[in-house]
Amino acid sequence: MAVAVFMSTLDGSIVNLALPVIMKDLGESLAAVGWVLMAYLLTVSALLLSFGRLSDILGRRWVYIRGFALFTAGSLGCGLAGSAVVLIMVRSFQGIGAAMLMACSQAIIIDAFPSSERGKALGILGTVVAAGLMTGPALGGVILEYFSWRMIFFINVPIGAAASTLAIFLLPREAPDTLDRSSAFDWPGAVLTAVCFGAFLMAPGMMQTWGYASVRALGCVGVFLGALLLLIREERRSAAPLFEPSLLKIRMFVWPTVSALLLFVSLYAVLFLMPFYLVNPARFSIAHSGYVMTIPFGVLSLMAPFSGALSDRIGSRTLCVSGMAVLTAALLALSWMPASASCVAIAWRLALVGAGTGLFISPNTATAMSAAPSNRRGIASSTGATARNIGMVTGVALSTWIFDTMFQLKNGGHAFTSYQPHLEGAFMASFRSAMLAACVAAVAGLCASLPGDHSGKARKS
Repeated sequence: MAVAVFMSTLDGSIVNLALPVIMKDLGESLAAVGWVLMAYLLTVSALLLSFGRLSDILGRRWVYIRGFALFTAGSLGCGLAGSAVVLIMVRSFQGIGAAMLMACSQAIIIDAFPSSERGKALGILGTVVAAGLMTGPALGGVILEYFSWRMIFFINVPIGAAASTLAIFLLPREAPDTLDRSSAFDWPGAVLTAVCFGAFLMAPGMMQTWGYASVRALGCVGVFLGALLLLIREERRSAAPLFEPSLLKIRMFVWPTVSALLLFVSLYAVLFLMPFYLVNPARFSIAHSGYVMTIPFGVLSLMAPFSGALSDRIGSRTLCVSGMAVLTAALLALSWMPASASCVAIAWRLALVGAGTGLFISPNTATAMSAAPSNRRGIASSTGATARNIGMVTGVALSTWIFDTMFQLKNGGHAFTSYQPHLEGAFMASFRSAMLAACVAAVAGLCASLPGDHSGKARKS
């Protein structure tokens, strides 16, 4: 499990850093290259609920091993891609494998360890997540400094092949009584979920290209609304729905989920645009940029265990509101950052991003999962993961749209494809606008955190 989690987090953080290099090598615009990240996150978001349910029916081992194989094959395809279009398509394929891995990795650990050791096991998995996030930018910087960007995908292939082979022999088969094969898989719900999320997340990324009042843009909105209405009806009628509507009646589950979505909107606006800032107006080398991008993840890994333990005593509200407030301050500071900021000036701002996120995540997750009924925590977990991924995609799409719109206004209608010194003013105006929009999302997340648990009693129950 640790190998899979490390690979997926490492891959995500390296790809963020590699986007400026990929944009230059393939001769594409920022808006087009943004889809290398968005296609992956969109696919994961659309399929998480479906694969979570499928793992209950066919077995987590069945889903996990095939997901590892697809992720590895997708990595090979990404490394061989000759154009942005092919790379985006293969990243979507890779996202299918990632969704299969993410949907059942925690459940496999829960099944494998006795109740007295599950917290420790999940804590180790959390440490692996932090290690992958911290290692990715630094390792990616070194790889991109000396090798082609394709190497960041090729490095997954031998590791993935070895790990997926070992999984065949090491993962135990589930006992027949632990599977839910008596329930049919909700295929209509799965298709409608994918269409609904796809249309919703595609609209912000493509409306500028299509035109806001174009037939395609309006059609995308219509498809989303139609699929959403059909999905709600299907889930109410289904005997084994992908999503449990009763969760929406639990206030202490809904508000933490909404606030987490908004946090990831803000966070991914920073993670997506910062490498472009560091490599272009700040003039950092790609290796130096990688080291700088480890700062928020390093601070996050230090803060998250502390805030999680503290929330058991004082509840989540104070910590979650404080975390969102710190993140808001960090985004304001980033929006005021000059083009030629020093490494120290950049570092403390990114450290604040990590501190705010670290204060927020553990108490927020614990409150949401504790509020869900014990027999619905699997569905609650996949719902929370889906919300976080939607936040990631929305953050990338929103920051891309705002950056590209402002850049074209400041640069005579020309999109950002390569950086030149005379474009500094247009770049920084676009960057600041995106950071301010992310700040608005963080303020909304702060407001959504106010109803949180302030006594710790919900946690203990």
